[in-house]
Amino acid sequence: MMNFGFDRQLVWFFAGVLAFLVVATVVGRVLAHRAGDPPRRATLANLNARINAWWAMVAVFTVAILGGRTGALVLFGLISFLALREFVALAPTRRADHRTLFYGFFAAIPLQYYLLSIEWYGLFSILIPVYAFLYVPIRSVLSGDTDRFLERIATIQWGLMICVYCVSHAPALLILDIPGYEGQNAKLLLYLLLVVQMSDVLQYVWGKLAGRRAVAPTVSPNKTVEGLVGGVACATLLGAALWPMTPFRPWQAAAMALVVTLMGFAGGLTMSAIKRDRGVKDFGTIIAGHGGILDRIDSVCFAAPVFFHLTRYFFTL
Repeated sequence: MMNFGFDRQLVWFFAGVLAFLVVATVVGRVLAHRAGDPPRRATLANLNARINAWWAMVAVFTVAILGGRTGALVLFGLISFLALREFVALAPTRRADHRTLFYGFFAAIPLQYYLLSIEWYGLFSILIPVYAFLYVPIRSVLSGDTDRFLERIATIQWGLMICVYCVSHAPALLILDIPGYEGQNAKLLLYLLLVVQMSDVLQYVWGKLAGRRAVAPTVSPNKTVEGLVGGVACATLLGAALWPMTPFRPWQAAAMALVVTLMGFAGGLTMSAIKRDRGVKDFGTIIAGHGGILDRIDSVCFAAPVFFHLTRYFFTL
């Protein structure tokens, strides 16, 4: 567990986030009060709802980080559970899959995070891609229901990979043994979350300000080339500026930020394709202004595993 009283960087980090939220809240309220036309009011209402949700999410993450590794693992384990529930709710599963899903929720998720708590990286890295991948079809085939069998199994397996395996790589940063960075891994987790989430926000803002050309019109018309370039560029600069709180040099921090923001965009686009395929706007409604848990962590799902493995390969013993 990190000692916040003696880690000035972490104190400044949270102070900066708090200041940003205060400024964003004030600016959002002022602009909403002055908004004239209905489209502008709708945009600002959406933006203010997002800011309100950010206050709640920052509070939750702060409490979790204060709880040390255990607090972070419990939080992300809960996130995986809720995300998988949202994913399964839209999936083409049948009654015969209920037992398989039960073990997915109440065995795979706890075991994945338990392996992180005891730092068993070897089994953590293959539990879901290998053992769950094989167990899911074996357990489901015993039910005898072969209707849409391949589609159902692939859906469950993909849900476990995205919602559990990929998400668990964010708190997995806490177990990395980085020379000269001992006891500071919580800052690396916060760095990842801030850069990825700010990239989402900045892409939204740039898209509203200058967006003209859609990246993938049939998947997500609101994701524009201008929003992507502007948001990724700004988030990359932010990541580079935050290099003192990481084990990276400035250029390495910029490179890492560029990679995770691009992966985050790919994650958001992929999850948008799934929602369009299912005919829904959001995965859920649990977070006001953001939809469901998966709507908020779609970028983290793709960015976290890549960030974790790049960091582990280049910066650990």
